[in-house]
Amino acid sequence: MSARIRVTRRTATAAAIALTAALTTLLVPTAADAASHRVLNGTSKANGLTISDGSTYVVMNGTRVNFGVHVRDLAWSPDGKKAAFIDGQGNLEVANANATGRHIVSVNPGHQTWSHPTWQVAKADPRDHVEAKNNLIFTANKGGTTRLMTISATAYHRAPSVLALGRDFGPDVSYNPTTGNNWASAAGGYGTSVYDNTRNGEVYLRDDYLRQMGGAVTRGSEPALSPNGEEIVFVRAVKGHDHLFTSDIRGKHVKDITPHATTDYTEPAWSANGKTIAFRTPTGTDTVPANGSKAPVRVSSYTGLVAYRG
Repeated sequence: MSARIRVTRRTATAAAIALTAALTTLLVPTAADAASHRVLNGTSKANGLTISDGSTYVVMNGTRVNFGVHVRDLAWSPDGKKAAFIDGQGNLEVANANATGRHIVSVNPGHQTWSHPTWQVAKADPRDHVEAKNNLIFTANKGGTTRLMTISATAYHRAPSVLALGRDFGPDVSYNPTTGNNWASAAGGYGTSVYDNTRNGEVYLRDDYLRQMGGAVTRGSEPALSPNGEEIVFVRAVKGHDHLFTSDIRGKHVKDITPHATTDYTEPAWSANGKTIAFRTPTGTDTVPANGSKAPVRVSSYTGLVAYRG
């Protein structure tokens, strides 16, 4: 089965995103729920689920928290204490979980669209001479060309660097593509990350524990790495709809966990315990067991990018 390669809202122009942010003042539930005065909000402190959509509000803890600026593509640090996001000016910001302590990590230089930050956090390993990591990885789109960028999460108004992607050291040694890369997701104890490439429809693994290396692992898009760094959930088109699949980090044991999807399921995220996957639908937010043992269920009438606090 081949992945659906398409231009998503992540690769929209900066002007279009700025206009959307300016017009959006709050997260909007589905029309059906609004008409019946029923708004389902399944976010809570217990499950850690949050939803952001470019407005100033983030749906979390069963309510909506005003961050004071437009919040797009919010991602949580592994401990759940810090949020990284793209603000209404296209800059990369970090804030505390209660929206205090906001500061700009990196200022967008203009003529670029930044999106989908992820935290790369790992402890130091003196035995192998590996330094601790506390970085942010994100996508920069300039003139329709996307690259993955990186910067220290504690930086203040600094410029990011292009993320090194190394090469595949498998049987057929090859260099990984440096453009067309998007949607990075880092997790686990070693700073491992995954990302997709819109040009060839592949999901890639990046591992720089001892030396940076990686390569394509499976066909798909919008990957998310499990909290333990051992599994990937990703999107793949099946008979006209986007389904959610899981595999191990080698691309083995691929499983469709939404085999009966009748609409598009996109932008998946793992819960902190690795047992549940939340995702966007055209009309809200649903969850499904990570092992695919049950059918998806609606948990929120709000639509946006889902993320879990650690």
